[in-house]
Amino acid sequence: MLVAGALFALMGILAKMLGDQFTSAELAMYRSLIGLLTIGAFLLWRRETIRTPFLRGHFWRGTTGTISLVASFYAMTHLPLALALTLNYTSPIWLTLLSALLLKERFNARVIFAIVLGFAGVAMLMRPAFAADQAVAGFIGLASGFFAAFAYLNVKKLGEAGEPAWRVVFYFALVGTFGSALMQPLAGPFHPVHGGNIWLLIGIGLSATLAQLAMTRAYHSGSTVVVGAFAYSTVIFAAIAGVVFFDEQLSPLAWIGILVIIISGLMAKWASEAKDRNSKLPTLPAEED
Repeated sequence: MLVAGALFALMGILAKMLGDQFTSAELAMYRSLIGLLTIGAFLLWRRETIRTPFLRGHFWRGTTGTISLVASFYAMTHLPLALALTLNYTSPIWLTLLSALLLKERFNARVIFAIVLGFAGVAMLMRPAFAADQAVAGFIGLASGFFAAFAYLNVKKLGEAGEPAWRVVFYFALVGTFGSALMQPLAGPFHPVHGGNIWLLIGIGLSATLAQLAMTRAYHSGSTVVVGAFAYSTVIFAAIAGVVFFDEQLSPLAWIGILVIIISGLMAKWASEAKDRNSKLPTLPAEED
């Protein structure tokens, strides 16, 4: 999971470097396209089939995941890297809330406290963004976590239905490639790819794909809660990268907000694992979008 965290942070670094050359939709498109080619090559090698009876589930997983991915890239290119990734990592808090509202799961004291604490952390994190006239980017970053939670709900349903993880990843990459390409005209014409930026685009796709593989391996071989805790290493790596590469500085209040969000996210994960253990339902790793 530490390897995955470092790779996701590397993806953020490369995206930030390309922020003045491509829109967030284009970055999401190239990231998804490289992932699609990678998983496609794997499927050809293994002679696996992509035929599925769950096309609607894949469509909604891919659509919500694509929106989250585009929003996340927008936040990474307009906000300090650690702040943008932390807002994306509010997905466990949103997931806890959505599970209670949409799946009619019961609230308990621990869940309520995790949700309230999480949004208190969001408020602390957003206040510096308002002060720096970055409120729009902050809300878009928060939306990336919200839609990531919706994507995770669909991933969980597909997993419970018996759909293999590689097929979920394939359809996410497929929908992400075409979905983000369709979103690009809203931001303007496509920007040129040339020798000076193509390697950075490839780096975004490869780092994200390798991070997915490392994360999946971690969740398959370790405790969900422990691995989930190490998932927040991405924020630490991003904070270090922001200082080293982009001379980014966060206020003390922002750091407190990041810490509070991490604590509330872990509490939400613990509550979710306890519920799944009690109900004996299979759990799936949260995917990075």
